[in-house]
Amino acid sequence: MYLIVGLGNPEEEYAKTRHNMGFNVINKLSSKYGIEVNKRKFDALCGEGTIEGKKVMLLKPQTYMNLSGKSIVQVTNFYKISLENIIVIYDDIDVKPGLIRIRKKGSSGSHNGMKSVIAELNSEEFARVRVGIGKPKYEGDMINYVIGAVPKEEQEELEKGVEKAKEAVIEMLKNGIDIAMNKFN
Repeated sequence: MYLIVGLGNPEEEYAKTRHNMGFNVINKLSSKYGIEVNKRKFDALCGEGTIEGKKVMLLKPQTYMNLSGKSIVQVTNFYKISLENIIVIYDDIDVKPGLIRIRKKGSSGSHNGMKSVIAELNSEEFARVRVGIGKPKYEGDMINYVIGAVPKEEQEELEKGVEKAKEAVIEMLKNGIDIAMNKFN
């Protein structure tokens, strides 16, 4: 089984923020493959199904971003999912809006959600898809930038990144991470 995780904050209040790019990608995959992500389990909303012939669990942790790892480690322990079958999707300020970056492994950078995931899994050895959100004009405005409302003129560009990330996950499941990296990075 593959665990495909989108990082974000509970959707009602945060649905249209830059910090919820991971949830947005899970929503797109859910819609395309008819996998309902509505079971409350593992401190998350989750759903099981099949994507490109692979059994998957789509997961949206409901622990708030900075504790995302607590939910993910529960699922990996319960289902005995190996690190190479985990894909984490999240927003990244170091990638321009509309672009994505796929990595086989790596550090958390400045992303608190990823810090939690790495700490709880006790490893950096899992795939990730970083969805670009760019940086705020003023560095001191980071919190408002990632959880504040997105201006209409930026929404279309962010949506392009979400769409690319959805396609990248499908490619990873279909043909492997190396081919996906060559195609999307």
